[in-house]
Amino acid sequence: MTRQLFSRLAYGLLVLGAVLSMTGCATGPQSNPVDPFEPMNRGVFRFNESLDDNVLKPVASGYRDYTPSLVQTGVRNVFNNFSDVSATLNNGLQLKGRQAASSLMRVVVNSTLGVYGIFDVASAIHLERYPEDFGQTLGYWGVGSGPYVVLPVLGPSSVRDTAGLPVDWHVDPVSNARIASFGPETQILRVVDKRASYLAAGNILNEASIDKYAFLRDAYLQRRRSQIYDGNPPTEDLPDQSLAPSSSSK
Repeated sequence: MTRQLFSRLAYGLLVLGAVLSMTGCATGPQSNPVDPFEPMNRGVFRFNESLDDNVLKPVASGYRDYTPSLVQTGVRNVFNNFSDVSATLNNGLQLKGRQAASSLMRVVVNSTLGVYGIFDVASAIHLERYPEDFGQTLGYWGVGSGPYVVLPVLGPSSVRDTAGLPVDWHVDPVSNARIASFGPETQILRVVDKRASYLAAGNILNEASIDKYAFLRDAYLQRRRSQIYDGNPPTEDLPDQSLAPSSSSK
């Protein structure tokens, strides 16, 4: 049931991305080339902010304040171990042999010696983490980001990164319902734990006199571009918005 739910959501997001990319030509001449769907994106952003203020933030605050720090660390380690599974695949697809081997060894070590990832033994023995997702893999092979989009609940994304979500969910042990009947509860716990880690940063943003939407958009696009090029993006006037593969990859 959980797997079917996430599959439907993934296809829905893909359809959304396709519709957005096809309707790009309908935007006016004054539209932001990076964010041609800004009015719609701002509407989704306001919905996400309301959901966060009324549900996610209060729950995450309670989790942070009342859950023992040792338990929080263990939970975060488990989810990092899950993400290393995806990192193994995507580093391999990007022909990064050393990073793929390190990610695979992290999964093996932490899943066994680390008791299913509760303890981060891999970091203790200097096996580095190399987080990668399928959106980054598409970018590595020259697929441009396409227009910026804000997804309901999931937040900042792009057409390219949205298209990569179904692959990431299929590989992810939680989304793929590989841990018996605890899939939905585990997904909720992962969202709460991730939100708890951003509480301090969120408070700073809320207190600053800035356009939070524009700040998060620019920060997301810059961060993703840096991730695609492993921290060394080439200099150019505007982020690549093409969805077609370029003639050369990094």
